[in-house]
Amino acid sequence: MEAVDQTSSGGGRAGYFGQFGGMYVAEVLRSPLDGLAEAFEAARRDPLFWQEMEDLREQYIGRPTPLLFAENATRALGGAQIYIKLEGLANTGAHKINNAVGQALLARRMGKKRIIAETGAGQHGLATAAVCAKMGLECTIYMGEVDIARQRPNVFMMEMFGASVVPVRSGSRTLKDAVNEALRDWAATCENTHYIIGSALGPFPYPDMVREFQSVVGAETKEQLLTRGVTPSVLVACIGGGSNAIGFFSPYLDRHDGSGEHDGSGEHGGPGQQEPRLIGVEAGGRGPAPGEHAARMGGQGVPGVVHGYKSYFLLDPHGQVQETHSISAGLDYPGIGPELAHLGETGRLEFRSTTDEEALEAVRFFARHEGVVFALESAHAGHQAMCCARELSPDQVVVVNMSGRGDKDLFITARAMTPGPWKRYLLDEAAAISREEL
Repeated sequence: MEAVDQTSSGGGRAGYFGQFGGMYVAEVLRSPLDGLAEAFEAARRDPLFWQEMEDLREQYIGRPTPLLFAENATRALGGAQIYIKLEGLANTGAHKINNAVGQALLARRMGKKRIIAETGAGQHGLATAAVCAKMGLECTIYMGEVDIARQRPNVFMMEMFGASVVPVRSGSRTLKDAVNEALRDWAATCENTHYIIGSALGPFPYPDMVREFQSVVGAETKEQLLTRGVTPSVLVACIGGGSNAIGFFSPYLDRHDGSGEHDGSGEHGGPGQQEPRLIGVEAGGRGPAPGEHAARMGGQGVPGVVHGYKSYFLLDPHGQVQETHSISAGLDYPGIGPELAHLGETGRLEFRSTTDEEALEAVRFFARHEGVVFALESAHAGHQAMCCARELSPDQVVVVNMSGRGDKDLFITARAMTPGPWKRYLLDEAAAISREEL
């Protein structure tokens, strides 16, 4: 499949970030993507669209979400001050609903009656299902069979909202395979269906749309810091595909002048003055061996084209997508959003990785010191925020995006942290169910 060169009025290439991005799709999807790009551009210029969006943000999502000064964690670590953006307090428990609301409004504006989505950790599926229930839209969620097993609470809630959750049994039975199935569905049903991609990836215009709808996270954070007279030294976010990260970092990036091509310089004018530092955290998994992690930028990723866009992917020597691993179902995607890949390549964005065990350590630390439970995805960023705090001086500030809360991970974290009591609890529950069935 060849790339479609979308040329904007400014003469640049819309949908590209350096060499990354684009629209590498089969012919059947080009027309719906062109129509989506036109509809999105019209909506973003319409004050009535944004008024409805703002009303839903305030009344339904629960924005603005708090920015917490983590005083106890700061004292325990003995270094820089830590602030936590509590995005997990948004309705449905994560940042994903910001994008789901925006795209659902756009779909309704386009006259679409049916929504499909992919999900890994389940938070995007949960947010999409909730928004579809709110707006009266039919909803189908594709989810890998492995992820269904490890994120059962979110599956239950998606079905509670009336969504049909379709298990994907092909490939590794995780997020990348769910994306494949959703794309197949959309190719066959695009006339009445809109596909809400949950991360800042995929063919143009999805990376731009998702960043636009998630930029509210960074805009709020920046305003909340300014109100307190706080200047951030470092911003930290986890990166699977990258929706929470690009939204969180967005206000601190210089961007295009309407030409469609984005640069990677810092807001103060380019290399050498890139403040605050931006750190994206990938899944270090069980270690550096192939198939044991999902570190694209800080590991073994190479440029390639997958799922309709060009970026960095974990590919084998034959160009096939490698298996990945992470304790967090939302960070095991083999690629990364194209804008984040470009920011990493240009040096504006630093990449680090956090292992499974380090993520669990961060969950424990912030639970015991601040009374907040990070989602396992967000805990990857939490661990690196702890590392940064130790590296920096007390007059500096680290801000971490808690992109989701850890309710959904109960079946993973409880088994990892308290295996004995958790096993006994599950056995007792299974026995109780058996007695009821008799």
